[in-house]
Amino acid sequence: MKGQAWKFGDNIDTDLIIPARYLNTSDPVELAQHAMEDADPDWIKKMKKEDFIVGGENFGCGSSREHAPIALKAAGVSAVIAKSFARIFYRNAINIGLPILESPEAGAEIKEGDEIEVNLSTGEIKDLTLNKSFKAQAFPEFMQKIIDAGGLIKYLQRQRHQPR
Repeated sequence: MKGQAWKFGDNIDTDLIIPARYLNTSDPVELAQHAMEDADPDWIKKMKKEDFIVGGENFGCGSSREHAPIALKAAGVSAVIAKSFARIFYRNAINIGLPILESPEAGAEIKEGDEIEVNLSTGEIKDLTLNKSFKAQAFPEFMQKIIDAGGLIKYLQRQRHQPR
């Protein structure tokens, strides 16, 4: 995966990712139109599909709603890289098929606008602008399968339909 980095700070909560005023819908397309709106009102107009969000500490804190990772995935975010994640956001992101990588170094050093490349199977994050590599925990095989399937439900549906 390769794209541009969009940098956000520490404690980006689920209300900044998708404001509560839009929670009257679960339509991913509608949610995507408002992703990160309260953190950067023009972000959705500037970002391109396959870009990355790079965050600080405790990304995705706040409520346990799945709307936050759904909005980011539907907006076209390839992955979220952060110094650390709120545990419920981490689990929700995997469940809906949004790759997330925890790397304190990458979260600190990658700048907005840098071109980055990510390999989920190795956990390698390359900042092509800085010509620097960072390491995140590689996704275990079963989690890669969930991400590849597009989320836990789609993964389980595939498993159910495979011959035994």
